[in-house]
Amino acid sequence: MRSGSSVRRNGDAPCEAAVLYAGKVMHQRMKPVGHRFAYDVFSLMIDLDRLNEADRLSAVFSVNRRNLLSFYESDHTGDAGIPLRRYADALLGEAGMPARPARILLVCYPRILGLVFNPLAVYYAYDEAGALVAMIYEVHNTFGERHTYVCPIMPGEISDAGVRQQCDKVFHVSPFIPMTMRYRFRMLPPAQEIRWRILETDKDGPLLAATFSGMCMPLKTGKILRLVARIPHLTFKIVAGIHWEALKLWGKGVCIVSRPPAPELMSVWKEGRRAMRRPSDQSNVGGPAE
Repeated sequence: MRSGSSVRRNGDAPCEAAVLYAGKVMHQRMKPVGHRFAYDVFSLMIDLDRLNEADRLSAVFSVNRRNLLSFYESDHTGDAGIPLRRYADALLGEAGMPARPARILLVCYPRILGLVFNPLAVYYAYDEAGALVAMIYEVHNTFGERHTYVCPIMPGEISDAGVRQQCDKVFHVSPFIPMTMRYRFRMLPPAQEIRWRILETDKDGPLLAATFSGMCMPLKTGKILRLVARIPHLTFKIVAGIHWEALKLWGKGVCIVSRPPAPELMSVWKEGRRAMRRPSDQSNVGGPAE
């Protein structure tokens, strides 16, 4: 996270039903060879309780309907019959959250002309006072699988510098990184800016740093058209970029690791340790992966 960024200076979470964040993604691999890339992207932030309101913000943006830009709940639940707010509430409930959050914001890539791929989507859960009480990190891989790391905010994990959390890697993403890794999240919650920094480490230290930083802008037709014109084919760019960078790593001699079976759809982490999920007779979390 860059020097000078802070929760206090960044302000409160946007009050709108949905906004855009235009910025840049960067990946820096440290070993066994150096490798770096960065590219321009834009993300959508949407309030899960105000999807109907978000649907009316622009003629070229729709919720659960095809458009130039669109957002589909089923891209995250895996089931068109499950409302996304109910799905997120169920995740947090199984993590033992004592109360239903007053507000949940999701930051993800939108569909462009019906197509989307989200390597990482992040949910921010807030209480009635506007305090951040939980994070949900939803990871997708290029094999059509997903896993969700549910991380309630524990004492000492949030400060003016942002959110600091960590968990073990339990879900296969890159064919060039083994499973025996740990994620260290450094997150500035969405407001005027948004910043993500994820450090992937092994027993000997950092292997990969991935960042996203973006500036908030209204979800209006003119803004959308200018972003799409400047960053055309966003979904294709993301997927093609993943495979192109993988090809370059292979060319540098980085070994491919085999893909293990996919784990269950969610895991719960508290203070960096995997927690037992709350027992329930009937879970609302599930559905097939996309």
